Amino acid sequence: MESKYRILSYPFADHSRKALILLSVVVFLAAVQGCFNFRLGEPVVIRMSGSDTMVELGRRWATEYMDRNRNVSIYISGGGTGAGFQKLAAGEADIVMASRIIQSNEVRDLASRYGTIGIAHLVAKDALSIYLNRENPVNNLSLIHLQKIFTGEIRRWEQIQPGIADSILVVLRPATSGTQWYFRQVVLKDSGYLKSAAIAATTNEVIRLIHEHPFSIGYGGIGYGRDVKHCLINGIAPTVENVQNDRYPLIRYLYLYTSDMPKGEVKKFIDWIMQADGQQIVREAGYIALWPTS
Repeated sequence: MESKYRILSYPFADHSRKALILLSVVVFLAAVQGCFNFRLGEPVVIRMSGSDTMVELGRRWATEYMDRNRNVSIYISGGGTGAGFQKLAAGEADIVMASRIIQSNEVRDLASRYGTIGIAHLVAKDALSIYLNRENPVNNLSLIHLQKIFTGEIRRWEQIQPGIADSILVVLRPATSGTQWYFRQVVLKDSGYLKSAAIAATTNEVIRLIHEHPFSIGYGGIGYGRDVKHCLINGIAPTVENVQNDRYPLIRYLYLYTSDMPKGEVKKFIDWIMQADGQQIVREAGYIALWPTS
């Protein structure tokens, strides 16, 4: 049946409709781009390097911060506190993760390149934990025991606990490690380490060796080593409560260092770490926050 109505089509109507559609698309794309530019901003790269103790903590900070700030990319590398300061002085890092304070030669390197002596940002508290294999019946060591074990004066476990005839495998971190430096200063009183000790590049490597060798001993941060025994020192366990109360004898602070006062996104990132959300991540990683978090 023929329609009663005839649809009239005019050429100018088609062109107008197409122009309107094209204009709508352009406006929409402009709005989307403006939205993304507002949310994302200019791309920013932050490079963090240094303490192996802090690598996992740094990764947690970076992951959370990048989720909140999609224009920021944060790259994390370990290698030890000393290696981190070398990268900072070479212009290859923006932030050093440090498990010790900066040393005089590192200050000189920064001053030579930047004319500054470095800025420390206190970010967390840590216990230096002594790792033992879970099969080892020893549960408590004194600071004197540790000094004698790690210098080689004590070589067998029976010198500490009768009935254990096995020799002691001592596991150390390399010279670039801030943890190695701290232990030598505080426990060994700057005496030399046992020359035949095994050297582990990372804390995870220390833990692997402890796990594989029943009568080994090593050390690392309190946030590591869930598969090994954390030995009591002078009868005190390396727990969060004992560290907060300063009862545990091997307590240290963890730092972030920048060559100068931080600016821009680096400052925002460090400020965020110092605030509630960043400090909550410190606790979740097994370390001790600078103040209570809700």
